[in-house]
Amino acid sequence: MLAVLITLTPGCQNEFIDRQKAKVRIAVLPIMDVKTRSNSTLGLLERAYPLREFTREWLKNLQYNDYRLLFTTQDEWTIVKYVMEVLLPFRYWTLWMSKRHTVTLHNVITVYNDMFVHMDGVMRALAKKKTQWKEDLLFAVKCARQKLSKYYTEVTPTTGMLLITVHILDPLRKLRSFRKWDKGMDINPEDETSYTTQYQEAFLKYVENEYGAKHRRLPVIKSDNTLNNNLSSFEMASGSGQSCHDLYDLSSDDHEYLMPTNVAGTTPG
Repeated sequence: MLAVLITLTPGCQNEFIDRQKAKVRIAVLPIMDVKTRSNSTLGLLERAYPLREFTREWLKNLQYNDYRLLFTTQDEWTIVKYVMEVLLPFRYWTLWMSKRHTVTLHNVITVYNDMFVHMDGVMRALAKKKTQWKEDLLFAVKCARQKLSKYYTEVTPTTGMLLITVHILDPLRKLRSFRKWDKGMDINPEDETSYTTQYQEAFLKYVENEYGAKHRRLPVIKSDNTLNNNLSSFEMASGSGQSCHDLYDLSSDDHEYLMPTNVAGTTPG
């Protein structure tokens, strides 16, 4: 509401800007929340927090006496700062996924698990707090986690093969993510119970039953050299042919993740 009042008229805006002159290099106005943008609330709080001193001065003007009920106390600013810390990782994940120029679907499970880890940490920190605003925030995070769990359960059963396929066919990943999960759980990737083996076999079985069966009757005449080339390409796509000669096996361990947490423990098998 305060952001609305400050930006309501050019006069209000100019007076708020004048409060900042000689104190900051660039004077700015508060911004408002946008219901259709998931990160707009965080943006509003991040803009408002550094302006708290000027907001206090602006409200001291007698012509805004009716709005002094909107005055924000230091305790309330403490709440704002805490809420920003809770919301910040979610903006990172949103922007990281949306700004990528390559395939991102294979990172869905990892991002989900990182969000669960973050929210579980927040809930543990607030679990025994008796302050009302902390109890309210704990309730909000619990509701968010419940909603996330609902989305998560809808992702894995219905799109499991799609996720596996994206992992394996992406030339920058192939079986790399599965091997990282196995390593995190101290499982040999060659073991039949490993993610690497299970998902690779599931992919090959899918290709054989769904794709190969539909094209089995098509007459294909290829030379021996062409056949060998195709086999090499297929091995690279399935991960079985990875070696130091694999041109697509680029070094990438997802160092760009903001939170380098081990997600193997909660990754679905």
